[in-house]
Parts: sequence; structure tokens; C-alpha cells
Amino acid sequence: MTGPVVVVGDTLLDRDVEGVVNRLCPDSPVPVLDEIAHVDRPGGAGLSAVFAAAQGAEVVLVTALADDAGGARLSVLLAAAGVQVYPLRLAGATPEKIRLRSGGRVLLRHDRGGGVGELGEPGEAVLRLLDRASVVLVSDYGRAVARQPALREALASIRAPLVWDPHPRGPAAVPGANLVTPNEAEVRELTEAPVGGTRLATAAEGAQRLRQRWRAGAVAVTLGADGALVSHTGSTPLMVPAPVAAEGDTCGAGDRFAVAASLALARGALVSEAVQEAVAEASAYVADGGVATALPTPVRRAPQAVHAAVAGDRVGVAASAAVVARVRAAGGTVVATGGCFDLLHAGHVATLQAARQLGDCLIVCLNSDASVTGLKGPDRPVMRQDDRSRLLAALSCVDAVMIFDEPTPEAALSWLRPDVWVKGGDYGGGGDGDGLPEAEILRRWGGNTVVVPYLDGRSTTEIIAATATRAEVVR
Repeated sequence: MTGPVVVVGDTLLDRDVEGVVNRLCPDSPVPVLDEIAHVDRPGGAGLSAVFAAAQGAEVVLVTALADDAGGARLSVLLAAAGVQVYPLRLAGATPEKIRLRSGGRVLLRHDRGGGVGELGEPGEAVLRLLDRASVVLVSDYGRAVARQPALREALASIRAPLVWDPHPRGPAAVPGANLVTPNEAEVRELTEAPVGGTRLATAAEGAQRLRQRWRAGAVAVTLGADGALVSHTGSTPLMVPAPVAAEGDTCGAGDRFAVAASLALARGALVSEAVQEAVAEASAYVADGGVATALPTPVRRAPQAVHAAVAGDRVGVAASAAVVARVRAAGGTVVATGGCFDLLHAGHVATLQAARQLGDCLIVCLNSDASVTGLKGPDRPVMRQDDRSRLLAALSCVDAVMIFDEPTPEAALSWLRPDVWVKGGDYGGGGDGDGLPEAEILRRWGGNTVVVPYLDGRSTTEIIAATATRAEVVR
């Protein structure tokens, strides 16, 4: 593969709540689930991107993130999986799917997040990205991303293999897709198949109709434990049986199928070969326990992005989201900066004041205690994150503070999507904003990085060292 695997589509926040049921609700004859544990994960296109990244591929996800806690959590999970996110603005709430489970079975699914929100335009970086992809997978979950006009125009003209995983509530695949991968229920709904036909005949006829309607190279209808049926240019469909009869949790099996087929096409496989590989991968996925066991460890252990507010309503994801939403609604400029801010001093304040003058709000991305320790060593931070965030939030030039646990602010930035990212002039080797490690991230949505003047002789490390020296002299 010479370029990245690009996944385009709607990302949802999925949560599996595992518990035990040993009693009924006293006011209604329904079971009571006592929660034992829960796991958050990216769903939809995000899950496809996580699967691809787990195979060692360079993976880029073009998706929409909302300005809410769900969007912030998704940014953390995707960053933990090694997925590069090129975010589009999503007005409204992050769609969420919550599965209540006991004994390995789903008792109830609770969906929330409202309807389809308004979507922002993709930047030039997204369009250039599609141009150099080794394969593009459109993972449509019936919301907004696959409908975006500029994206559809770009997808219709890409040179790389295009795999389209459709949704009945989504748009048609763009003409020329190499492979379309609906399941049999989706084929029935998309083609309004009459009731009564045999399973194989319905799949074959529906696949042929979709291939002709969408002018696709091939349509592979997934048939669960029976494998997949492929309609191609020949008159006789290809039936690919599953190598093992797998029973279990099928959540994510369609995503695993589409990803496996995409990676095979990126390596130069024929469509028939790609489908055979995808059937084998999806069957093994279900047999091995499904998403519960396939989810990479870094995603399962990713820390929570939401920290409780400790300074009124100016600290945390909700506070940051409210500020950003207000400024964007007025057409203003969102500015962000970040750092440890351990022992807040005059140099910090000068940087923050200069940064605030560059736009209509300033969000500070603050390294958590765990993040500071990882970067600075076991003796840091000197001040805990609650105190550091209180001090920052008390400054008139700071509009909100967001605490993040990772070594870098990549996940926070992918969610905030600031117009300008600022660092002090002592950082990154002078006044060249492109020298900042965050510069490439900001380019994904057309943002800019800058440095501002810094007061010489102000350094947290030097202050700590000087304090220690004086304490030793006093002894």
C-alpha cells in the first residue's frame, strides 16, 4: 500500500453495559440490570477505522464530530487506536448506542443523539487526502457524511479502489464503486424485495439490481453464517461460503467484512479474492467473541475525556463546548493553547493574554496529572490538576479549560477544531508556527498554528530548581 487507508462516514459512540439480573423492578414487571462494568468504543465508521488500524495500516478517518462530551470521548478513543481523524463540524448531538447486556446476551439497546445534524464543509486537506489513498471505504450509517456534496464529488473521481458499505437511510453509492457490501436485510429494504422468495434468489436478484442501479463493479451481499453472495459482470453470481459455522455476537461483523475486503483490494487482490478473505475474517471475528474480544487494548483502556468541573462552569468538556458553540454561532474565531501550566507564572500569563487577542475566545487544553507525570517525571506536577485548572479559569483572558490525559493534545484538538493554535515563543524553535508538532493536525480542518512572544527568564523548571536550591541553603 502506497497511501493511507481512508475511511469516510458517520461515527457513533457505542457503549456496552455488562451486568447481572437477579430481581424484577418492584413497580413494573421488568428485569433490573445491576451494572458491573462498561466499555466505550467508536461505532459506525469509527469502528471500521479501529479495525483497519489494528491490522497495522495507516488509517485516516473523515467523519463528523459534535461539540459535546460524546464527540470528545470519540476523539480520545480514536486517538488511542492510532487513527488520524480529519473532523468535520457536526451541529447537534453525537449519536450514541447503548447496549445493556447480561450473560453475553443483549437485553435492550438504548439509542440517543437526535436526528441528523448539519454538516460542515471538508477542507482542502481532506480532498487531497482522498487523492493519495490506497483504498477508500465509505461506511455509511444513514446520517450526514455520505451525503456531503463536496465529499461525494471527490469520491466519484478517486483513483484508488472504492468500497461502499451502504445504509437503507443513506444515499446511493457514487457511480463506479469497486465493491458495495450490504447485508441481506439492507438489500431487501433497498430493493423493496417481495416477500416469499428464497433467501438465495432474493440476495442474487437484489445484488444485481443494486449493481446496475449504482453502476458498481460488484455487490457482495453478506449472509451471516452462510458467507456472502457476489454479483459481478458475469451472469452467474459467486457464492462464497463461510469456512466455519460461527455463532455469537455479530455486532461489528459487517464492518469487519468491509474492512477486510478494503485492505485486500489495497494490496491488489481481485474482488473475488477480497470477498473470500473478508468472509473468512468476519467468520473468525464472530467465532472469537465479536467486538468484545476484537477491540484493541488501548481503546478498551482509554481514559475518560470528561473531567468534573472544579471552577464553576469554566472547566471541562461541557464548558469548552458551550464557549465554542457560542463563538462559532456568531461567526467568531476559536483560539486554543495548551500545556502543563505547573506553577503558573508571568510567562504563562503573557502567552495567554497574547493568545486571547487573536480571536473571540481562548480554550486552554491542560495536561492532566497523569499526563504531566508521564512527560516530566514522577516529581511532577507540583500542583494538582484541580488547582491548576482553577487558577487558569480565574484569568480574565481564559474562557474555558479542558483537561486531557494523553501525552499530546491531538484528541482534544480533533474535537475542538480551533481556528488558531498558539504556543509561547520559547516552544518549537522560535517563531515558525509550522515547526509546532500540532501544525499538521490543524491543517486537517484548515486551522493555523502560531507562536507569540514569551517573557525571557520565566520557566517552571527553573523556578522549581531555584526553590530547591534556596531550601538547601536554608538547611
